[in-house]
Amino acid sequence: MELRILILPGDGVGLEVTREAVRVLRHVGETFKHVLRLTEGLIGGAALRSAGVPLPEQTLALALGSDAILLGAVGLPEYDAAHPESRPERGLLQLRKALGVFANLRPIRACPALLDSGPIKKQVVEGTDMIIVRELTGGIYYGTPRGISGEGRETRALNSMVYTWAEIERIARLAFGLARDRRRKVTSVDKSNVLENSQLWRKVVIEVAREFPEIELDHLFVDNCAMQLILNPRGFDVLLTENMFGDILSDEGAVLAGSIGMLPSASMGERRPSGAWVGLYEPVHGSAPDIAGLDQANPLGAIASVAAMLEFTFGLVSEASAIQEAIDRVLAGGVLTHDLNPRGTPATTREMGEAVCAEIR
Repeated sequence: MELRILILPGDGVGLEVTREAVRVLRHVGETFKHVLRLTEGLIGGAALRSAGVPLPEQTLALALGSDAILLGAVGLPEYDAAHPESRPERGLLQLRKALGVFANLRPIRACPALLDSGPIKKQVVEGTDMIIVRELTGGIYYGTPRGISGEGRETRALNSMVYTWAEIERIARLAFGLARDRRRKVTSVDKSNVLENSQLWRKVVIEVAREFPEIELDHLFVDNCAMQLILNPRGFDVLLTENMFGDILSDEGAVLAGSIGMLPSASMGERRPSGAWVGLYEPVHGSAPDIAGLDQANPLGAIASVAAMLEFTFGLVSEASAIQEAIDRVLAGGVLTHDLNPRGTPATTREMGEAVCAEIR
């Protein structure tokens, strides 16, 4: 099979974790006899430095011509005070919009080898296996009007949280479809006791649920959901929510996996005529400039993102399983990066990538 993939290392540790993810991708290609057509582009701070914009036209053209995109991370401290349109993160938002990826999938699974390494008691987190489905192109991150006006103490900032029925309906339908192949439960998260936007969200989700009578549906307010993720994470199967709530809750879920460096994500759009999902794949962590270049970053989130890419975009389930099983064996064997083993002798980013390659069967 020919796989056309755009590689966007991005900024900070994105370069290092992407290097190891590509190492694993190439190894899988050789092992399973696939042809890789890899191209590379600039995004974020790297693009601002080179081209003056966070998403150059050349990168966008490469993305639109690829089957899938693998992204490292975006963000550099030197742009923290820049105008919103000139920040590295704007490039990612523009790319998501151009690709039409409206659903962010973040699987969260408690790895047996890491149950004692996190801050939550083993008996609470053990058995956790959920997927957070976050709406990605609507809500307060994209709503208008928005902006900052006035001066001094009269300065006023405005952001608008906007959703349409159709936007909610399509993300809800995707979540219920995923639940049908899992444990058949959807938990929808909103703040409908306060926000009219959430009242529409709940109404539409209930309507969509009628199409899936075999799926159990329950609702949680976002503040209660944040608490239940820590108190009873095994109670979740598919967790469905809007953009900002999902951004926050999925990072909280990283605690359940042992480290934010462990989590992959898949941003999905509409299916192409071939049946493949348009996909943007990335670890959920940021660019971590404080450790960039030190070969300390955990690449497993990026490597697991490759597994998600092979499964969702290319339908290569065996190859995806081979990567995930290799990750589990590496961790069980005690190969741990600094975030998982701060008091021992940690593996480097490169050593972790090489160890996963060695375990792929």
